[in-house]
Amino acid sequence: QVHLAESGGGLVQAGGSLRLACTTSERTFNQYALAWFRQAPGKKREFVAGINWNGAIIEYADSVKDRYTLSKDSSGNMVHLQMNNLKPEDTAVYRCSTPPRRPPYLYNDYVGRRASEYEYWGQGTQVTVSS
Repeated sequence: QVHLAESGGGLVQAGGSLRLACTTSERTFNQYALAWFRQAPGKKREFVAGINWNGAIIEYADSVKDRYTLSKDSSGNMVHLQMNNLKPEDTAVYRCSTPPRRPPYLYNDYVGRRASEYEYWGQGTQVTVSS
């Protein structure tokens, strides 16, 4: 199994910032894409941002573009999501995810936006933005 762990969530006022991290010790972590999803109570899970295996391709949801920045560190085993100018509607549980460890996904530069395209999930970190 691939185990992912998120950290960095918390409570901030609107306009504030948070920096989330997703990490794993799994050796192939830098060979596959990684994406962040979020889900608020009563709402559907939605794609937030994703990055391909080498960090050359990064995708953002329209709702967070120009406010969030996704990056992968040089070791390839940690991904950060910098969230600036947070809004109350950003309040949600944020989870990181990565695709199945099989050939169609290996070194694939496509960053999927559907949860069904991912296999492994972290337990999530809560982000709460007050008005």
